[in-house]
Amino acid sequence: MVLKLENVNAYYGESHILRDVSFTINSGEVVCLMGRNGVGKTTTLKTLTGLLPVKGGKISFDGTDITHLKTDLRAKRGLAYVPQGREIIPHLTVKQNLLLGYWNRQTINGDVSEQAAFDEVYQLFPKLTQILHRPGGVLSGGEQQQLAIGRAILSNPKLLLLDEPTEGIQPSIVDHIEDVILGFKNSRRFAILLVEQGLHFAARLAEQYIVMAKGAVMAQGKSTDLNADMVRQYLTV
Repeated sequence: MVLKLENVNAYYGESHILRDVSFTINSGEVVCLMGRNGVGKTTTLKTLTGLLPVKGGKISFDGTDITHLKTDLRAKRGLAYVPQGREIIPHLTVKQNLLLGYWNRQTINGDVSEQAAFDEVYQLFPKLTQILHRPGGVLSGGEQQQLAIGRAILSNPKLLLLDEPTEGIQPSIVDHIEDVILGFKNSRRFAILLVEQGLHFAARLAEQYIVMAKGAVMAQGKSTDLNADMVRQYLTV
């Protein structure tokens, strides 16, 4: 087990957003966090990364209690986050943005060389090799998303958090990102927690699902068991 949430509560100011959220993710597993807009999915990811403090409950990551650990220390333990807005550093080049991920890399026995780590990203996202010296702020949405995922992979994560990675991206790049995530799933090198609205995306990629409503987990299980009644109740607008 790589991640365990136990009755996690979180607030924005006085607003109670997450209400006793509990779930687990196993090593190498792909889990899709689903629900309508505004139900707490992104808040859950921000709580996991430490960007939003936990007001009650416990978060365990790779066997360690990280409930009150600082964001940078969570990252150094192997928690990588690709936020909805991608958060590319606009004045840094593509290569410099990638280096930020590599400098945070988990060093383990038998790890690959720096060149091999970058070559993996370039193989996954060949487009990046053509724009290495371009500032991140001038990239298209699709290019920024590829850069953000590549930067996260260079940190050699144990858990990758992806917040709606296909939102606002042209279909051809969406297909490419789906294929990349499917490759990660097949390799079982790290776990993935994916926030995604598209049911086809969840069905293709995720083994488990978690459905949220009003800040709480309403249903969870195998993606193959996600039925039409549940979709109508919690996922359709």
